[in-house]
Amino acid sequence: MYVLSEENVKKIASRELAFDAVSEAFVAAYQSLGNIFPVVIAQGCDEGNSFSIKSGNLTNKRLSGLKMGSYWAQNHHKGLPNHSTTTLLLDEETGITRAVINAGYLNGLRTAAANAVASHQLARKDAKILSVLGAGHQAIFEIQAICQIRDIEKILISSRTEDSVHKAIATLKKAGLTAEFADCETACRAADILITVTNARAPLFDADWIKPGTHISAMGADQSGKQELPLPLMDKATLFADLPVQSRAIGELEMACKANPNLSITAIGAVLSDEATGRASEDQITIFDSSGIALQDLCVAKAVLDQAIEKGLVSEVSF
Repeated sequence: MYVLSEENVKKIASRELAFDAVSEAFVAAYQSLGNIFPVVIAQGCDEGNSFSIKSGNLTNKRLSGLKMGSYWAQNHHKGLPNHSTTTLLLDEETGITRAVINAGYLNGLRTAAANAVASHQLARKDAKILSVLGAGHQAIFEIQAICQIRDIEKILISSRTEDSVHKAIATLKKAGLTAEFADCETACRAADILITVTNARAPLFDADWIKPGTHISAMGADQSGKQELPLPLMDKATLFADLPVQSRAIGELEMACKANPNLSITAIGAVLSDEATGRASEDQITIFDSSGIALQDLCVAKAVLDQAIEKGLVSEVSF
């Protein structure tokens, strides 16, 4: 069995690798080249601690596995990240575990790559102002990914915790990106591309704050009850998702679908396959709901594992 540490993942994984792997996953999901199984949401022993399991297979690649992501609310008091992620790949011939990958960093890249792939298709080509609601660890990945697919001239970050914004600004500065603090309304009204990356369970802003032509990537909702966007915005926008059926159940569009069961949602894989239209006009408001699918994790994990084996960066242990 192969074991791949986060240290070695970082030597291999790149935004380009993640972008290509996630694109492949979206097309595979749309073309039914694999299976995506129901997400398992579970709780730790202490209140506030939770974990989820996303599993699937890619029949054309003979690849099966799962990702386990945990959120332990008090970890930051111990100097540890609140989020932890492990990906497990199976040997397709035996069902025995083939590889265990520390996927914390990889999950950040993969999630941001989903945003970048969708935004590359849906955001206006001349988008210049990127606004982000949320200033946590994942927001950094999202900003860096979008700056690779659009010529961003201004980055605005808003958060209910202003100190977290200043920490994010400092982190981005080290990466060569200049960002500034903005209140929520200012950020929303200015945005050509708006990213929401929070744990919110109620709308973060007013629908009227969004100007025509804005693209929105809703990255935070991955459990029933989570919501970042106002419902009136859905009537003004064209809606896309990584997996529409999951978006209706546990994604950002859950509440909108309860209000309107006939809501039209297009799989981003259909756009990538040239079987559906992405942005149709400069004034169109587009929304991409990313609830996360196992095929993303499998494609990204396989790409990294293959390179790690080739470069001798894995540990091989008896199991």
